[in-house]
Amino acid sequence: MVSDKFRRQLRHEAVGWLTNGVIDQTQHQRLAELYEFDRLDTAARDRFIVVLVGLGSILLGLGIITFVAANWQAIPRELKVLLLLVLFVGVNALGFYLWKQPLSLPIGRERAQQRFGQGLLLLGALILGANMALMGQIFHQSGSAYGLCLIWGLGVAAMAYSLRLASLGVLAILLMGIGYWLGIQELFSVGVLSGLGLVMQNMPIIAGVLFVPLAYRCRSRVLFGLAMIAVLSSFLVVLTDLGRLFDSEPGVMVAIAFVLPPALLWSYDDEIWQRPWRRLAHLPRPKPFRAIAQTMALIYLSSLIYFMSYHYWWLGGSETAVSVQFAQLFSAGLPLLLNPNLIFLMGLTLVQWFYQISPDQRTQQWRLSQSDGVMLVFLLVIAGMSLWHLSVSPIMAIATFTFNVLLFLLAAGCLREGLAEGQRRLFWGGMVLLTLQVLSRMLEYDTGLLLKSLTFLLCGVAVIAVGLWFEQYVRVLHRPTLSAASSSPAPSSSEKVS
Repeated sequence: MVSDKFRRQLRHEAVGWLTNGVIDQTQHQRLAELYEFDRLDTAARDRFIVVLVGLGSILLGLGIITFVAANWQAIPRELKVLLLLVLFVGVNALGFYLWKQPLSLPIGRERAQQRFGQGLLLLGALILGANMALMGQIFHQSGSAYGLCLIWGLGVAAMAYSLRLASLGVLAILLMGIGYWLGIQELFSVGVLSGLGLVMQNMPIIAGVLFVPLAYRCRSRVLFGLAMIAVLSSFLVVLTDLGRLFDSEPGVMVAIAFVLPPALLWSYDDEIWQRPWRRLAHLPRPKPFRAIAQTMALIYLSSLIYFMSYHYWWLGGSETAVSVQFAQLFSAGLPLLLNPNLIFLMGLTLVQWFYQISPDQRTQQWRLSQSDGVMLVFLLVIAGMSLWHLSVSPIMAIATFTFNVLLFLLAAGCLREGLAEGQRRLFWGGMVLLTLQVLSRMLEYDTGLLLKSLTFLLCGVAVIAVGLWFEQYVRVLHRPTLSAASSSPAPSSSEKVS
């Protein structure tokens, strides 16, 4: 669907083309009918009317709410419940009607009414939470704030599933996130959670099962990214709680926290979760969310390696004998590994990596690419260093040097891929990592001010020079004339003679 701005510009240009003789009256008439030039002024007027009606409706609603609030104590309980239900049902019904009605309307009014309908549906989702709180107050049912947000988020998620609206899905994730972190604060202060404690303990599973399919249903990349953040952030909280219960295994917990999130994100493949009948059809299957998952894996891994390249993080360690550590692992490892969240995410990660390693049934070619192999090596090195330092013997100098090497290799890999594919994000991500590594080492260790000043100057000059060169390289790489000239065939001898 073309925008109104484009249609106005096209109408203005079409008048000039007609005046200069570029197009004739018939072609101008066809453009006017195709892009509906005569409806542009009507669409602007309709949008203005919708804005006025919406503003007036908001003011009327605020007046009604203020009047009800002033007489809330004098209203009978039955009438209170009826008012709340009528408000919730009325707003959602009107929003649904306006959201579905524009399918048969002209192009300007369609978009305006559809947006207004979505706004009313979003308002209805907010009214749901207000109704829940007021219902609890009417019937004298006290509850916690985190419980209200969690149940409210589940209700909004049900609305998002039924309507396929990404805005409602985002609101559901935010509400459940607020409820989760409020519950975590209450858990730390009180120590006991009542009612929804099971939901709090298994939030990684609930967030993954609830919101990842919703992202596919709504076809929203933002919703998928927020769902992954919700799953992994709650999983890190679960690992922190497990670390307090199994304090004899710090190396295992740190290795899982370091390795499992990027391994899960990098190996994510939409093709695994396609429907069986679509997988049997020998058709190319899109991968709408794999690029987002791999980008998040790179961000997580880059941040982790950068912070672990400081020697400060490796000052502690364990000097317990290896045999004692293995005995503790076998005694405490079984209850640790039986945690449902850990089983769910580890099993999901293993399934995804097994799918990546196995050959494709259609082409009989290995799915594991060179970047997948490099990621596996990075994850194995990080896990090995963490386990050895925290569970066997301190290796502060070796660990710091290794993570600095990994940071340099990661930056060099991003630079190489950015140059090869002409991607600015990869290239500048590699430049940022390389510059941060140089500057961090200069500031971390005891070096003279003159050397630091020289390093800053050289880094600034290098960034400017390399950036200008890369932009020129990208412009030459993406120049359309070069690709057209290379793809056009050379003229034959008969054509030259003729």
